[in-house]
Amino acid sequence: MKILRISAILAVSVAAASFTLLQQPKPWNVADKDSKVTNPSKKDAGSISNGKSLWSQHCSSCHGKTGLGDGNKAAQLKTTPPDLTKSPVQSQTDGALFFKISTGRDDMPSFKKKIPEQEDIWDLVNFMRTLKK
Repeated sequence: MKILRISAILAVSVAAASFTLLQQPKPWNVADKDSKVTNPSKKDAGSISNGKSLWSQHCSSCHGKTGLGDGNKAAQLKTTPPDLTKSPVQSQTDGALFFKISTGRDDMPSFKKKIPEQEDIWDLVNFMRTLKK
């Protein structure tokens, strides 16, 4: 009986650990050449306003109005959108964010065609910087 109880506890522990590992986001490595690209768009009111408009149109449904990852479509995704207000995202370079928005991966679509003007993606990066807590 004791062995059966230990086996059951072990099975539950393994299942819980596996579930936790599956929930961990996989690293999204950006090449140095892409990460080091400088944002050519000035962080002024016009750029941030344009970025906010693009955010509302393309990003808020998954990432939420304030970047917390709580958009109305977030629960339908395989992966939870990250909290964009926190350091793991805010500490990334503008070039890294531009690359990720442009190329996408998994649940995050590529926006190269949806937002074809690079300046607009840079404006979106500028708006994302305002989400910082």
